[in-house]
Amino acid sequence: MPYDPMLVQPMREELTSIGIKELRTAVDVDAALAAGGTTLVVVNSVCGCAAGGARPGVAKALQHSVVPDQIVTVFAGQDLEATERARTYFTGMPPSSPCFALLRGGNLVAFMPRHHIEGRSPDMIAAALTNAFDSVCSTSAA
Repeated sequence: MPYDPMLVQPMREELTSIGIKELRTAVDVDAALAAGGTTLVVVNSVCGCAAGGARPGVAKALQHSVVPDQIVTVFAGQDLEATERARTYFTGMPPSSPCFALLRGGNLVAFMPRHHIEGRSPDMIAAALTNAFDSVCSTSAA
């Protein structure tokens, strides 16, 4: 059973307010990942490590000079269909929330699961993400 939409709305807005696009259905996920280029998928969550590390960490990382072509999010425990579909693109990785998946042309090239988010500061998470951006992406932030 999905989380109460009113409960998760502030957690959604923490990402959408910085320009991250929500994907709410499997069709949304497939369309976004078919677009090509590089895509960061943020699997959002209600847990404390999402609040204290993942969401602030990605916000800091997106201030970097090199970013993916698109940044999207699904909400585990809320957008069940979209989350399940997104995870099918994370080849070889067990389900994890929160997590970050960096894809190029729909193929997984970097992955940060929950156990690499828990206990790490937003700065540490941002540094790991920007290192991945530097090695995989070519788009400069505007």
